[in-house]
Amino acid sequence: MKRILTLVAITGAMVAAGSASAYDGQKFKEPGNGWEAKPGFPEKIAGSKYDPKHDPVEIGKQQLAVNAMDERNAKRIANAKATGSFEFDVKKIK
Repeated sequence: MKRILTLVAITGAMVAAGSASAYDGQKFKEPGNGWEAKPGFPEKIAGSKYDPKHDPVEIGKQQLAVNAMDERNAKRIANAKATGSFEFDVKKIK
């Protein structure tokens, strides 16, 4: 049993060491900037098959939701400064 556990441990260490040494790294343009596109990935995304083509209406909906969230947060903070206690529910704020 002890021999089997030893063999399993040695095999696991060899697999871990082999996978770590197989990676040869990336070509870094500068320290911390090592992203490389895969071969065949276009330099310009717009108009290619990788272009997400976001719908302007959907993006507008998201911006409206963000603006409404900012207004609610401003009301919460103003109420907290005035009363000294934070109230999450905006409907309860007078």
